[in-house]
Amino acid sequence: MSSHHIVRDDQEPALIIANGAECSMELLGQLLEWSPIVIVLDNAIDRVLQLDIKIDVLLGDFDDDFQPELYKEKQFPLEIVYSPNQDKTDLEKAFDYLIEKGHQAVNVVWATGKRADHTVSNITTIVQYRNQLKIVILDDHSKIFVLPRIYEKWYTANTPISLIPVGKASGITTHNLFYPLQNEELTMGYRSGSSNHVIEDGIVKIEHTDGDLLLMECFD
Repeated sequence: MSSHHIVRDDQEPALIIANGAECSMELLGQLLEWSPIVIVLDNAIDRVLQLDIKIDVLLGDFDDDFQPELYKEKQFPLEIVYSPNQDKTDLEKAFDYLIEKGHQAVNVVWATGKRADHTVSNITTIVQYRNQLKIVILDDHSKIFVLPRIYEKWYTANTPISLIPVGKASGITTHNLFYPLQNEELTMGYRSGSSNHVIEDGIVKIEHTDGDLLLMECFD
């Protein structure tokens, strides 16, 4: 796979490549085409370089005798961002970097699969950035993002949609979903809105008044 940067509009979503299970080359290529900047987390760098991808930033805490300077010879120019803060994950540090640089949106791949603890952490941590950065986590079977208080989008009939609260979300009302919610509450671990689907072609509307609610578009 060759370079990205066909479009250099900073309003287009950036791309973060984490260190979970790899997605298909087709998905990765689609995202690279529109990404103004590609950030790779340190432990994924060797796998990424094998794909012949042009990257812009290598970021992490560089533990376990990691030598980031060696990668400058393989990727030029390459910005090295050393972030040793152990109170945040490398993915959170990458979000912070993008916010500092003025980016408004980011797609994240390789953030699911492999270790379950990393997968859960990566998915749930995006809620803390809901007012700073539009984040979408993607793999070959799922698209995951935080819902605003009022969400409307056109979907085709039978599109699978799951509503997953991070903690507790309340005042949830839906329109055009097979299992409707009317001013109801979902709580992680007790009641979620997984495996719902769209009734008919048209607008799906989802509202919630409190808490953090994830929408997952998932396909087998």
